[in-house]
Amino acid sequence: MQLRASEVARATGGTLIGDDVVFAAVSIDSRLSAPGSLFVALRAGRDGHGFVGDAVAAGATGCLCDHPVDAPVCVVVPDTAVALRQLGAHARALLGDRVVGITGSVGKTSTKDLAASVLGTWYATWANKRSFNNELGVPLTLLGAPSGTEATVVEMGMAGFGHIAELCEVARPTVGVVTAVALVHTSAVGDLDGVQRAKQELVEHLPVSGYAVLNADDPRVAAMAPATDARVVTFGSGGHVSCDEVTLGDDLRPRFRLVSDWGSVDVEVAARGVHQVHNALAAATVGLLWGVDLAGVAEGLASAELSPWRMEMTCAPGGALIINDAYNANPTAAEAALRSLVAVPAHRHIAALGTMADLGVHSEVEHRRIAEVAAALGVRLVAVAEPAYAAAENASDPDEAIEVIGPLGPGDAVLVKASRSAGLERLAAALVAD
Repeated sequence: MQLRASEVARATGGTLIGDDVVFAAVSIDSRLSAPGSLFVALRAGRDGHGFVGDAVAAGATGCLCDHPVDAPVCVVVPDTAVALRQLGAHARALLGDRVVGITGSVGKTSTKDLAASVLGTWYATWANKRSFNNELGVPLTLLGAPSGTEATVVEMGMAGFGHIAELCEVARPTVGVVTAVALVHTSAVGDLDGVQRAKQELVEHLPVSGYAVLNADDPRVAAMAPATDARVVTFGSGGHVSCDEVTLGDDLRPRFRLVSDWGSVDVEVAARGVHQVHNALAAATVGLLWGVDLAGVAEGLASAELSPWRMEMTCAPGGALIINDAYNANPTAAEAALRSLVAVPAHRHIAALGTMADLGVHSEVEHRRIAEVAAALGVRLVAVAEPAYAAAENASDPDEAIEVIGPLGPGDAVLVKASRSAGLERLAAALVAD
């Protein structure tokens, strides 16, 4: 999205110093500053104003800053973080009515990827990269939308009460999807009731002309219906969009008959794991609401490009199957991944599990529960730097985990999963390389 410097100043209430140039992009990372871009100098862990020179050297022609700096063009504002959100809201005003916001304790990134693919069969569609779903990622997503964008998909994460409400003020979604309520970020909101209340902020902020797309199989999500003035459309058992005849291939890709108020179609989902069925139903619902036909829905679900480290399957040189699901973890997702693991034909099923972060007082109980699930499924559990699993086999880091797991070969299937902070993608990469 191209913006004039004077337009940036008006949207943020800032003061323009320099020529009224046109910015071709917006960045908060000097290393990613492209020629003709606007660099936003944020004060976070490090002061972005100290990297203005690097951004200009990389090609940035302007800087959004809180004091005049040595850049060809400056827009000076009191607070650059606030200004970024204001600029994102301005970009949203240029995008039209097809903006979908997606939240949930699990599945929101995969649902985002699937929904973008479904919508992309009919519309010029833009979606956030990877998991750019916070107060920085959402405005950057809106600002990154190319000219001619007809549908925009925005993932919305939650770090506490009021967070999603703040994101809604920027993105102003006309369709809101809630995938699930589970024990995630309970260190910030206390318990499941708190998670439900925080996620519900999305449906509370939908316009009366919009749609709340809710999971009929999650009682806490379904209970959000009275909280919105928007029309409620459900997916899952007995919902407006449901499924029959679900099967899971050796490649873990779900196949099923999609049944909806718009008709029925056989689908295959690019995402792996039976837990992706609900994510696919949610994505299909968004497409159907906006006029995508059943053939387009099936095409989009089958051809979606998924974000990295989510049930990625790779065959190691020795013949073992490695499933890299190391992007994030919580109890619901971990159990789903374990159940997907044992669906793979293999002589040995092994799970290398790291910490599930942000569980607060629930942490010890939930780690032990997941260990019990693994044992009940016959999965060999190797705990990586997380004693709360109380596992028989433990490793202090990914390097030691390779030694504990030992030699692998044909007939072995290994799941690698943890919260992002654990960095277990290194373990998955090493297992594939061996």
